[in-house]
Amino acid sequence: MNDGFGKGRVGAAIGGEPVGTGWRTFFWTACLFNFVIGALGMFSPEATVDARIIGLLVLCFGIIYFLVARDPARFGSTLWAGVVGKIGVVALLGPSAIGPGGDPIVAAVLAGDALFAIGFLAFLLTRADVGP
Repeated sequence: MNDGFGKGRVGAAIGGEPVGTGWRTFFWTACLFNFVIGALGMFSPEATVDARIIGLLVLCFGIIYFLVARDPARFGSTLWAGVVGKIGVVALLGPSAIGPGGDPIVAAVLAGDALFAIGFLAFLLTRADVGP
């Protein structure tokens, strides 16, 4: 019988909760990461309109991670958008950020994005109740 708790997999139940507290903490961290990066992009005095729009979109992804952190079983499948977005950003900006003359701050943000994408994939691929 499948009770939906994912016994023996990453994200298995802790106590009576269907999603462990470690995952919830991970999603809260992703939420805060996006809120901070998005707000910095939106409110930087030297930001262009394009940079402000990107900051707004990053902040909006933070709202998605907020919803997932509050109810991972219900909203976890929305993380597919985060996986695509974060991998896409890393692929597009990574080569110039880590190459000669690259910006170490951008490289650090991209490293965070890559780690979150890996974590989202781990959650999505090990939870039967949030697959594609």
